[in-house]
Amino acid sequence: MKTVYNNILQSVSEGKKQLAVLIDPDKIKLEGLSAFMQKLNQSVATHVFVGGSTVDDEATEALVLEIKKHTKLPIVLFPGDVTQITNEADTLLFLSLISGTNPDYLIGKHIAAVSSLRHSTLEVIPTGYLLIENGKQTSVEKVTRTKPLSRQNIQQIVDTAKAGELLGMKLIYLEAGSGALHPVPIEIIKFVSQELSVPLIVGGGIRSKKQLEDAYNSGADLVVIGTAFENTDSFFDNIKKQP
Repeated sequence: MKTVYNNILQSVSEGKKQLAVLIDPDKIKLEGLSAFMQKLNQSVATHVFVGGSTVDDEATEALVLEIKKHTKLPIVLFPGDVTQITNEADTLLFLSLISGTNPDYLIGKHIAAVSSLRHSTLEVIPTGYLLIENGKQTSVEKVTRTKPLSRQNIQQIVDTAKAGELLGMKLIYLEAGSGALHPVPIEIIKFVSQELSVPLIVGGGIRSKKQLEDAYNSGADLVVIGTAFENTDSFFDNIKKQP
């Protein structure tokens, strides 16, 4: 049975771009999930990401269980904290916030998660997570008490991403943050992707099909979209599967 990570690698090798829809347990009502998932299943989305910076205990598992009723797409945990880990999902992005220096988010939270993961069936993917300045303070910045990397200092971003790969991260994630005023600049995506030999994920601030295509054309292997659907799910109309 192929894992989510192996499927990502295969898609990269075949030149197939991937799209994840991020669902925040604190921003969606379970009673409205069925209609949302119907549109998601009709789109080109390849993954469902679940998580948020601040989520009530038990909310993640309840949402994952409900999502599983409506889709066969892989469900990937994108946790803001240890409390968002549930064995009901398929995969966990084991995020290390390598753009910051808060030890809790570099290794501390990971140690706290081990007791939950020791006997878990979750596929765990070590992921280097870089927060990129977007024009306003994001919830990630507030919760982690870290500063984003300046979008003007491209070399620092490139070097940080490469350091994550050299440390053994299997994915690198460039994040502008939920509700970002600006997505990660295409120049940054381009230079980071040229440096890496592991798949590149890009998320935050993408609200149009053009921005999505720009991210792909610049080198993103997988793009994550959340806010575009939180504000209005009409964005699904732009990414429907071709008949």
